[in-house]
Amino acid sequence: MPTYLPSTPDLYSRFSAYEGDVIRHAIALAESHDDIEINRPYGLDVALNLLALNVDIETILAAILSDVRLSDYPIEPEFGPFVAALVDNVKQLNALKVYSRNIATQGTQVEILRRMLLSTAEDIRALLIKLAYRLVRLKKLEQEEQEIRHFIAQETLDLYSPIANRLGIGQLKWALEDYAFRYLEPENYLSVAKSLENKRIHREDCVADFMIVLEKELDNAGIKAEIKGRPKHIYSIWQKMQRKKLPIEELYDLLAVRVVVEQPGQCYEVLGLVHQHWSSIPKEFDDYIANPKSNGYQSLHTVILDADNNRIEVQIRTCQMHEFAELGVAAHWRYKEGSKQDIATEKSIASLRQLLDEKDSDSLLANFRTELFADRIYVLTPAGELIDLLKGATPLDFAYAIHTDIGHRCRGAKVNGVIAPLTHTLRTGEQVEILTGNDCSPNANWIDPNLGYLKTPRALNKVKVWLKEQGKSKHSLAGQQILDKAVRRIKPRKGFLVKLLQYFKLSDTRKLWVLLGRNDINGGQLNHALKKIETTKRKVNVKKTFPEKTNTLEITVAGKNNILTHFAQCCHPGSDDELIGFITHSNGIAIHKMNCDNVKQLNDEQKKLLVAVSLKGN
Repeated sequence: MPTYLPSTPDLYSRFSAYEGDVIRHAIALAESHDDIEINRPYGLDVALNLLALNVDIETILAAILSDVRLSDYPIEPEFGPFVAALVDNVKQLNALKVYSRNIATQGTQVEILRRMLLSTAEDIRALLIKLAYRLVRLKKLEQEEQEIRHFIAQETLDLYSPIANRLGIGQLKWALEDYAFRYLEPENYLSVAKSLENKRIHREDCVADFMIVLEKELDNAGIKAEIKGRPKHIYSIWQKMQRKKLPIEELYDLLAVRVVVEQPGQCYEVLGLVHQHWSSIPKEFDDYIANPKSNGYQSLHTVILDADNNRIEVQIRTCQMHEFAELGVAAHWRYKEGSKQDIATEKSIASLRQLLDEKDSDSLLANFRTELFADRIYVLTPAGELIDLLKGATPLDFAYAIHTDIGHRCRGAKVNGVIAPLTHTLRTGEQVEILTGNDCSPNANWIDPNLGYLKTPRALNKVKVWLKEQGKSKHSLAGQQILDKAVRRIKPRKGFLVKLLQYFKLSDTRKLWVLLGRNDINGGQLNHALKKIETTKRKVNVKKTFPEKTNTLEITVAGKNNILTHFAQCCHPGSDDELIGFITHSNGIAIHKMNCDNVKQLNDEQKKLLVAVSLKGN
């Protein structure tokens, strides 16, 4: 089995005598309670795995006191509010059981679940404890059924090792990955492990010998540098074998050394010294300093052959390049995982990784609480799909996040199976079911910030657009009626509508109607405009042009008579003219000449209101 973290370190050597006594008391407390689940990690085992990370006393105590045997024990009276809060946060993380095989097949859902875990860690130390807890859980998996082993191992690769990687905790990342790989693919694991073990001592000697010679050459050249060597781990070797489709014997970078210098020019000096003293493989050389990767990553990469023909990868970079590669937009975990993260995520991860390097325990304690994803919540659909929402979001926000139509038709919601108001503030981990109705629609209260129906900008915008469209239709009808009355009263001359649109600087009649309906153009303004557009008295021969009595003509509209009609005043239609009818919303059918300017100005939607009209004398 892989072993990267110390199994039996001195738990008390890093702490004061008083702190040691408190730790002993916590351990005794856990061991005094009956065992509940033998396969679950004990708090002491979790604490031992955390020592290598230089965590503080509160983290050690919280790890011990998170023991399942103390699930109902009151922590605060004996250990204080900070440790108690940390223990509660660990329990919250342990209680999240959202991961499923369905989620595992969806990259976006897996990424949302990672963020959900990060956001649930109110104190990031709780997440460190959770990662160490998972490592101990993996070590005990041999005692579980195969199905459980496979599920937990896959969950580890999908969720926990990427989080350890993002936090820069290489020791935990490698251990989690190797244990998970062992349970998921035992034959491949053993094959790689056997190949490595056969040459483990040889590989370590190769790296050590190379570093000794390189360090001497750099000293002679007066170049200050930090040199680190590390053999690759089992799972990362297997990944590279699959990616490059090569057997383990043909991998160039099983042995790797990183050289960090002060100035960019020194990178090339080191490269020259390396190539001068060792043979290199030209096709494996990459200059990412002169030609940075698209994500900004900079470094020199080369592969050399030592005296025994062993391939050793050498990476050369400055301190600034190294910091950028670890903490900036080119952070190692980004191009390793290939996931797409936003700038806020990158900054949050960078700050967390810097905290892990903090040596001042007081500063560490003050800064370890994190605001990472503090503005997000993660809730579940009834089918188990995760939805990422703004903190403070409601079931109505959730409905619009699913689909606009679901939001528009929302009439209620269930949260964790219980009916909840649409103003309920959702919390991470809750399951939400939206109740809909075909006759339901948004109302203006939803966008009132004081009523608390909606929090997310997307949902607010969807409701505003819907209300605006509904308002346009309503105001358009009202505007048509207002204009119709004004025209019948003032009787402007033919072609007035075009001039009216020009007067108000509008492009089409519908906009005029909406402005009239909303009273953006009031009655006085309309009357003034109509009178200003050369009004004239109606000059018609009633007997010749218009029927004086309705019984002198038979008016047929769309094949039917006895329909309320009136003759439009804009074009003065007569019985001898080719006619068309327009359906008004307050005064029946308005009869126009077929070539009336107002009819020609109608848009496609308004043309749907035109009907055939014929006149017949008795």
